[in-house]
Amino acid sequence: MPRAYVETYGCQMNEYDSARMRDVLHEHLGMVPTTEESEADLFLLNTCSVREKAQEKVFSRLGRLAHYKRLSPEVLIGVGGCVASQEGETLRQRAPQVDVVFGPQTLHRLPELIEQARAGRTAVDISFPEIEKFDNLPEPSVDGAQAFVSIMEGCSKFCSFCVVPYTRGKEVSRPFDDIIREIASLADRGVREITLLGQNVNAWAAPMHDGSPADFALLLRFVAAIDGIERVRYTTSHPREFTDSLIQAHAEVEELASHVHLPVQSGSDRVLAAMKRGYTAIEYKSIIRKLRAARPDIAVSSDFIVGFPGETEDDFEQTCRLAKEVQLDQSFSFVYSPRPGTPAAELQDGVSLADKKARLARLQEQLEAQAQGIAQSRVGTVQRVLVEGPSRRNSEELAGRAPDNRVINFVGSAEMIGSFQSIQVTEARAHSLRGEWVDPGLS
Repeated sequence: MPRAYVETYGCQMNEYDSARMRDVLHEHLGMVPTTEESEADLFLLNTCSVREKAQEKVFSRLGRLAHYKRLSPEVLIGVGGCVASQEGETLRQRAPQVDVVFGPQTLHRLPELIEQARAGRTAVDISFPEIEKFDNLPEPSVDGAQAFVSIMEGCSKFCSFCVVPYTRGKEVSRPFDDIIREIASLADRGVREITLLGQNVNAWAAPMHDGSPADFALLLRFVAAIDGIERVRYTTSHPREFTDSLIQAHAEVEELASHVHLPVQSGSDRVLAAMKRGYTAIEYKSIIRKLRAARPDIAVSSDFIVGFPGETEDDFEQTCRLAKEVQLDQSFSFVYSPRPGTPAAELQDGVSLADKKARLARLQEQLEAQAQGIAQSRVGTVQRVLVEGPSRRNSEELAGRAPDNRVINFVGSAEMIGSFQSIQVTEARAHSLRGEWVDPGLS
């Protein structure tokens, strides 16, 4: 039986796409997944090009994979995702060991591309068919009580630093009925927590079956009402589409997790304008205030870019002040990475890399201290945790995810995996919590 080794880089959208690649390969070519490189007949790298470092890691990995092709010329190597979209045919020129190149919207065409490669023909398809991918994917496999569901593709925001609109195409929303049908099927097979995915997931909009319009907030209400679904998450949202109706949904829909990832990128209005983000720092803070008024227990995480071209020390200090005011939890921060073809790549930049790294270190120290303080405030609380499986650090313990997206490790039995359990937090660690199971019969 042929075996496929799929390696994923980047965001949760790519994690979802990799799972669907495995489904397609099994359905059409009888391939089964493997985690052993030596067993693989096919290597697929599902790539990310948001930052230069991530892209270079892919080419370094391809260099190492060439070894397997030298051992067995029948082994095929494919590259999908955003690096594939960005590089296209030139990817094979730089890495001639690559047989197949496909984009995020053409992964459903993998079987025919692989057959082309086996026949010695060019196998490159980085086109942007809109909803065709979803219409041609097999029913998603289920692995546990959690599942990702992609509800839209692409991005139409064209932030000046971001390559995604060029590698994933414009925003296209999946039909309402298709999403509900897929989630209902997952619920019938034991899925209890759904994470809705999109580059700007809250920009989703589509007509319902009767033709009436639905926005993201309404979709959330329908998803939460599906029998069997007990928790709903979504990522990644954009401040420009964080509407009052979405905030109201957080106040009224019990199944919505008390966590929102809402990237701000900078606390300086001048930098936000240069980034073409479409909002100001005050507007961002207003969203958070309204969200916390609607859902007082909400946890908010964010993304920051440090050292955007022209960022001054004062701009950076405004970012630090915003992060302190909003009290963000578990945020991600990076030094600006110029991406080819984006407007920001053409901007003059007078800030040295050393200064950028120093600023990043300062921001990360602040964010880490804030996150630790928030984690400490969870000690003594009882959290409703979806148990995911054995803990990564201790196989004799279990790990689950609380509503605020924090991982809690605790001692429990294997029968708990896939179910919701009440866990009292006893300790806050650097990037996780520890807790004890609460016997419902004693509460």
